[in-house]
Amino acid sequence: MKDIKRRDFLKMAAIGALSSISRASFGAGKTKKPNFVLIIADDCTFRDIGCYGGQAFTPNIDKLASEGMLFTQCFQAAPMCSPTRHNIYTGLYPVKSGAYPNHTFAKEGTKSVVHYLKPLGYRVALSGKRHIKPEEIFPFEYSGKGNNPDFAAIEKFIGECKESETPFCLFACSNEPHSPWNKGDASRYDAAKLKLPPYFVDTKETRENMTRYLAEITYYDGQVGQALALLDKYNISDNTLLIVVSEQGSSFPFGKWTCYDTGLQSAFIARWPGKIKPGTVNNALIEYLDVLPTYIEAAGGTPPSVLDGKSLLPVLFGKAKEHKKYVFGEMTTRGIINGSEHYGIRSIRSSRFKYVWNFTPDTKFQNACTKSITFKSWQEKAASDTDAADKVRRYEHRPMEELYDITKDQYEWNNLADDPKYARVKAELRKHLLEWMEAMGDKGQQTELEALEHQARNMPKKSKQSAAKSKPAPGNRKNRQRKKRE
Repeated sequence: MKDIKRRDFLKMAAIGALSSISRASFGAGKTKKPNFVLIIADDCTFRDIGCYGGQAFTPNIDKLASEGMLFTQCFQAAPMCSPTRHNIYTGLYPVKSGAYPNHTFAKEGTKSVVHYLKPLGYRVALSGKRHIKPEEIFPFEYSGKGNNPDFAAIEKFIGECKESETPFCLFACSNEPHSPWNKGDASRYDAAKLKLPPYFVDTKETRENMTRYLAEITYYDGQVGQALALLDKYNISDNTLLIVVSEQGSSFPFGKWTCYDTGLQSAFIARWPGKIKPGTVNNALIEYLDVLPTYIEAAGGTPPSVLDGKSLLPVLFGKAKEHKKYVFGEMTTRGIINGSEHYGIRSIRSSRFKYVWNFTPDTKFQNACTKSITFKSWQEKAASDTDAADKVRRYEHRPMEELYDITKDQYEWNNLADDPKYARVKAELRKHLLEWMEAMGDKGQQTELEALEHQARNMPKKSKQSAAKSKPAPGNRKNRQRKKRE
């Protein structure tokens, strides 16, 4: 009798388990596919965020790091806004997609995250800063306010998806802390007590602008908090892969517009309750273009071979400690505001070394930064201060080749390119960089000179007409004015 009861119990337990699996896999249908939320800052140096050792007050991001995985070596492929956003949404390196200068557009026939996730049952939305073209390649559900996320629209979107049991992918794109730094409470930061990076020139203007910049990082952290609150409100946090990134470095010197780590490296924090172990730190080399194949695989699809990225799921789930051997970067000054007529830069980085190739070292390196109040204060101090003069010279004039041991020189200040002891390292990195460039169709200086053909102002007429017909986000007039300054 006892044996029968035991057999019956085991049978019922097995049926119950199978039923549970069935419901989880099929019965709940769309709701069991994970949601994806990526929140991105704008011109934020990763080192300035609290949980990365920075001075910015970022309680929401710091808490998120304690709940998920913090990556110490995440990189983007270009230290500028527009190529970076194309890079994330297409999963392709900038030159390969055609979107490599700033204010750019992707080649005809390119597919984006929308095309990959919609067939898998997803709604795909973007709220906030766009800086992508043309519309047919990026047919997101758009919303935004003054180039920032519209959280009322985001809540409506999440509510609709929850009600219809439709999985979603949302990109909440902030415009902060992009200059002008006019949001947040700068009084929180005492200019006199700030610790400036060693590559900065210590001037009154630098310190005052740093307080305003840090205040906008805190403002961005508040936007992250708003997004987190919405996920909790609709009880979907546990079924959402949430990623928060900082984008390229700030517009202070040696950050944005450079291929140094300060320009290309990004904060990257991922949380997925029950999937990602809380409070973990990961040193794997990863790139922004790995996000798209990660989404596709997590959604039940197979990432196509055309993508340059590689799914992060093994790393996120703790099944792999390494992801890539090298990460790559490119910078194109041609066509940017106050940029040099041409100044192409390419870089390759391993876990230890960074190699940078400057195509035209005889050309003066210029951009919006060199016209800033901060940099002008550096130049004024340089007239009577040798340290300031050295830093101004280093920013405006670069050697053809640069090589740095990142493990000993994180700010890339001691150039080893001409040191015979590192000749083999330099040759090996240059070899892999050239192979990558060839695979991307990157012809070096010729590609740099052709950059204007890849800016949106020179986009094919068909794509321009498509973009003109698309509905602008709320506050479109402000958006247009802001884009002119980017």
